[in-house]
Amino acid sequence: MSKQDQRSLARQSMAFVLAGGRGSRLKELTDRRAKPAVFFGGKTRIIDFALSNSMNSGIRRIGVATQYKAHSLIRHLHRGWSFFRPERNESLDILPASQRVNEENWYLGTADAIFQNIDIIESYAPKYMVILAGDHIYKQDYSVMLAQHVNSGADVTVGCIAASLEEAKGFGVMAIDENDRIIDFVEKPENPPAMPGDPTQALCSMGIYVFETQFLFKLLREDAADPNSSRDFGKDIIPKLVREGLAMAHPFSRSCVTSGLEKKPYWRDVGTVDAFWQANIDLTEFEPELDIYATEWPIWTYQELTPPAKFIHNEEGRRGQAISSMVSGGCIISGSSLYRCLMFTGVRCNSFSHLEGVVALPYVDIGRNARLSNVVIDRGVQIPQGLVVGEDPILDAKRFRRTENGVCLITQDMIDRLGQ
Repeated sequence: MSKQDQRSLARQSMAFVLAGGRGSRLKELTDRRAKPAVFFGGKTRIIDFALSNSMNSGIRRIGVATQYKAHSLIRHLHRGWSFFRPERNESLDILPASQRVNEENWYLGTADAIFQNIDIIESYAPKYMVILAGDHIYKQDYSVMLAQHVNSGADVTVGCIAASLEEAKGFGVMAIDENDRIIDFVEKPENPPAMPGDPTQALCSMGIYVFETQFLFKLLREDAADPNSSRDFGKDIIPKLVREGLAMAHPFSRSCVTSGLEKKPYWRDVGTVDAFWQANIDLTEFEPELDIYATEWPIWTYQELTPPAKFIHNEEGRRGQAISSMVSGGCIISGSSLYRCLMFTGVRCNSFSHLEGVVALPYVDIGRNARLSNVVIDRGVQIPQGLVVGEDPILDAKRFRRTENGVCLITQDMIDRLGQ
């Protein structure tokens, strides 16, 4: 199928982003925001990757289902994604769980989130539906996956990627035959079955599904009428199609978008504090595994109006400098030394502070003489003068959220308790 034909399929499609997840493994980072609204990469939010992939693939009808602590996410969508124009057959619908089917049920599962919005989807009359998770970091051309779905005649096409057996416990795991047909599927198994020929990895669902729209509606209505269903794609819809229909796998490597600098397909679930810290710090590498500088596949987001970053003071021990680091607009590095750090918008680092492996979310203020290593600092936190984190594991664990890998998550509530 030609690229033009693929784009034509994309224009006939609607992307539906499931963005209601709490993301409890991110601990305090999701106390006030849903996981898809968590900041990532200096300027963006996690959900921007699924939305940007949709738009760059040529899909201009998008629905976003929200549920858990959605205000931050909805505000971001209004600010950063309000450029769709109905007169160009474009739309972005924000679909909070608003008890539309009855007065008792919010979204009961991933399938129910779409079922409750069938009438809204029908008003746009898309021929195909691309179902997406809103909480992963990757670049993918969905039009390639759409083309495979149409050419194969599948009932559903499922995006898949290899992952370690430990990681696979949190995903749907599948087995496929030589023609990529899914012959077995189990959701979040305690003991994931390994891939043939590689006992260390399992083939996992990315939470990306392609359906013909009317067929999907039929499935959802049948599922809603089943009292034994948990209203979930991974637990109910996909296993049923594996048993009774034609479910096809789409390896991520076929549609992953790279700039030429990436050495292998990049996909991350930044669902833990360790994974979140590592994925952000990885961006500071000389050749990062994810190239966010590529202009041919931009990651769209809300762009704050900020002045350029500024580095001031040039004295021994008080030199504003950042090495192997990313510093966003509005930051002031005032006599502070940074190494392998990622500073989000508006961060201020004051004199004589030394930072290494610091991921500072927007508008953090780091006081003088602070020494911080391997930390994630939540938005707007005021780090007091002289605070030392990353040198005494026992003390760190008493004061902050410290992971098994030694990364500390710091919130303002934790800082406020230091003085009590």
